[in-house]
Amino acid sequence: MAKIDVLMTVYNCSKYISETLKSIQNQTIEDIRIIIVDDGSTDGTSEIIQRFSDNDPRIIVIRQENMGIIEALKVGTKEVTADFIARHDGDDISYPERFEKQLNFLLENPSFAAVSSRACQIDEAGCPIGKITTMKKIDESDPYSLPSKEPYLLQPMLMIRSSSFFSIGGYRNLSVSEDVDLCWRLRDEGNLHTIPEILGNYRVHPASISSQSIVNGRKLAIWAQLAAISEQRRMSKKEDIDFSKKLQNEINASSTLQEAHDILSEILLRDEAIWFASAVSAKLLEFCYYRPYEPDFSDIYFIKKSIRNDTDIKNRPGGIEEPLVDALGS
Repeated sequence: MAKIDVLMTVYNCSKYISETLKSIQNQTIEDIRIIIVDDGSTDGTSEIIQRFSDNDPRIIVIRQENMGIIEALKVGTKEVTADFIARHDGDDISYPERFEKQLNFLLENPSFAAVSSRACQIDEAGCPIGKITTMKKIDESDPYSLPSKEPYLLQPMLMIRSSSFFSIGGYRNLSVSEDVDLCWRLRDEGNLHTIPEILGNYRVHPASISSQSIVNGRKLAIWAQLAAISEQRRMSKKEDIDFSKKLQNEINASSTLQEAHDILSEILLRDEAIWFASAVSAKLLEFCYYRPYEPDFSDIYFIKKSIRNDTDIKNRPGGIEEPLVDALGS
């Protein structure tokens, strides 16, 4: 049994997968398995990873029809037997010492369930774009803030204790923000930590989910704040949200914030629904500051309506200032 199982899901990343796999093969720790779930690639990715697999017995390749990252991750985790799981995307790069440093941290700090690191952002061609991923202040996380302050660990650089991962049930049916949901629940298993050192390259390109249209911005905001409500319920010892495939499909089929809110109003308590509307609005506005999102009329209308309906918005953690409330709510 390997010490670390590297869990990868890939889809049409033929431009980058060779460099990515070489970075994993060149780790200072060799006692690893590389579990690759090919989620229906059509661009030559399958042939590339097969060539690597033919020459490296540590690589396990699983192929399936395109079902999305969550289903691919669930398939991959069924193969995990190691004590530690290292997540990896098919277009990012790990520096040679990444696994060793993260493993040593977890071995030396048994109260921690997971660890990540910082990464240098690179473009499609692999050139640094002059940005380093930020470090979230995990001890300041707050699921009630507007928007929620998440205990986020950078997923492409994540290493988790397998026992903690399986204890919380692994990934759930969130179309995006599944990483945020995982981090909220991992806190029940132990502390989370980001090594301040840069241990890899994180690729930012037009194909990234988080770099696309306002539609994706809405979905990111919706799922992230729904994960926060799930955390609110667990903290209050209430019955958790059932992240079923049915709920996932219904939210994915919605095209506006209002449609998604109407769907979720069927399962949320009244106070939760009011908080959710304000939090989603705040999250979308936050995204618009640093991503190429441009809200349309339906977004603005939803935001104004949410502010008018939330009589506690000025008193919530992270709530917006009174003049802005009055301006947006008018």
